[in-house]
Amino acid sequence: MCASENSTVRLLLIGEVERAFYDPQALAGLGCRHCLSIADAIDVASSSRYESQSPLCIGIVLAGLSGNLNSALDALRRQNSRATIILLARMYEEPLAIQLTSMAGLADDYIICPVTAECFCQKAMATAGGTGQAVVTSALDERIESRMRHLEKLATEDDLTGLKNRRYIWEFAKQIISRAHGSGGQVTLLLFDIDNLKSYNDAYGHLAGDKVLKRVAALMRRCCRAHDVVGRIGGDEFAVIFWSGPDAAAAGRHGERRSGAKPPAEAISIAKRFQAELAKGESQRTSGLLGPGAKGTLTISGGLASFPRDGSSIEELFEQADKALLEAKRSGKNKIYLVGGRDSDIADIK
Repeated sequence: MCASENSTVRLLLIGEVERAFYDPQALAGLGCRHCLSIADAIDVASSSRYESQSPLCIGIVLAGLSGNLNSALDALRRQNSRATIILLARMYEEPLAIQLTSMAGLADDYIICPVTAECFCQKAMATAGGTGQAVVTSALDERIESRMRHLEKLATEDDLTGLKNRRYIWEFAKQIISRAHGSGGQVTLLLFDIDNLKSYNDAYGHLAGDKVLKRVAALMRRCCRAHDVVGRIGGDEFAVIFWSGPDAAAAGRHGERRSGAKPPAEAISIAKRFQAELAKGESQRTSGLLGPGAKGTLTISGGLASFPRDGSSIEELFEQADKALLEAKRSGKNKIYLVGGRDSDIADIK
């Protein structure tokens, strides 16, 4: 089972596996038992076949599950107290996965999907503590796990600011827009850059410019909600994805739909707050970042575009938000523009 016939970890998968795996057809050959619902899994996991001494790992695909996840996971945990529970989450479900693992303690770990069947099995064996040829020693397991986490971080995060990178922003936006097509939710993209950053670099050096980038990144992260995604997509360019959050994503599976015809009020409010926080106080001023003698206040220019109001794909949203950003620059900078339904329908939200 799972890369080695000597493995003693038993695997039980719950949910729509085709939404979590690149190769769902490979699961049967790896000895994984499958249930469509948590209720079915509780019955299966409590059967005599699953009452042996060897560890049980339960993988749960979050996409497509309905009902109260907290109570369902609690029931599954109480029925199988010795089992290891791993959540398989899409990027936009990561806040929910973190809540269920770190905060609620209803799961032991999570994996960002899609993944291969073999990758999940190796993760399951390491987490559940399986033995045999497929599982290395505990110390080596920890080093491998640490290395994997480090590589994941390099692949998805900007090394200067700690924000998500362009690759992550693009993939996350594709996933959340795909979900919004079915749920009727709203997704808003903010693109912004720092006004006149080149002049800071020329006057004070690139290390000082890096301080500015990190300060702006940290401030925007604090202004946003916990589930919003902030990224640096290159140079002094940043992107923020505002969306309704994991709780609303779950509500969307029950048929709750939201109108996307109105401007994104919450995103506009956060963007305004960010501009205000950037402009006020000595700690936000260039003198506080670049030392005595530095003059002026940091400002940014940006463009906002939302789904489905301004586009139905990530490509269209980026194009529209970029047009609004360029218009803000041409109009004197230190502005954030909101795109309407037409190129000419752009309103200053300052």
